[in-house]
Amino acid sequence: MEEIKRLSIDTVCAALCKGMGIEPPREAADANPYLSAYLREKLGGNKLDRVVLYNPDAVAQWIMEKYPFHFRHVTDRAEFALPLETVMPSVTPVCFGSLYTGAQPAVHGIQKYEKPVIRIDTLFDALLRAGKKPCIISHGKASMNEIFRERDMDYFWYEDPCGANAKAAEVILADAYDFIAVYNGNYDFSMHRYGPESHQALGEGTANAFTFAALHDLIQTHWQGHRTLLGFAMDHGCHEIDGNLGSHGLDMEEDLFIKHYYQVL
Repeated sequence: MEEIKRLSIDTVCAALCKGMGIEPPREAADANPYLSAYLREKLGGNKLDRVVLYNPDAVAQWIMEKYPFHFRHVTDRAEFALPLETVMPSVTPVCFGSLYTGAQPAVHGIQKYEKPVIRIDTLFDALLRAGKKPCIISHGKASMNEIFRERDMDYFWYEDPCGANAKAAEVILADAYDFIAVYNGNYDFSMHRYGPESHQALGEGTANAFTFAALHDLIQTHWQGHRTLLGFAMDHGCHEIDGNLGSHGLDMEEDLFIKHYYQVL
């Protein structure tokens, strides 16, 4: 198999659009060739009609590789792993801004930890133009709940991750959306307070993997009439700081190197 070179997170957006047969956002980088090739192989000339992206916050590639047992429910179900390098500064609104616009921070406008509404073209705008129905499911004070607002689409917000996860299952069963983005900040929350390798944080990583598995199994059972891409698609990584706490935002591999996992169902 050809070695997959690590490309920027901004290449994912156009690849998703290409897989769905729609025009990407206007400022999006070229489509990631490896994700595009995977989709071509799996779809055999057809197009995706459903995409579900599960967005766990701060789950670094090094964490998943050092503690594979905690993430086995992702790696056992997702057959395609895509190494990526996120953008700087490696903080949540900046990185998800690039994932869902396909643009670098200087273009989409968020270049520090702040949460303005992104005004340039986004994946959600591209979906709406194509007559698709997207939604975002998030919780707490999540960037995903704020930076993509003011579009004619549905936003579901909950106090905690459990509510967001439950809603994700509900909308899959209802089969009412073409694109579902589900944000979960539970690992990030524990990582900052107890450290990336703490039992508290790793427990939340395991919870992320179980949720991904549950979504996988729901889709496999209830969406047999659809061609669906399910992704485990984080924003950035993390590292340990003094006091056994966790952080991110620096120009270092621990924060920048991530690996998305995808499966066509």
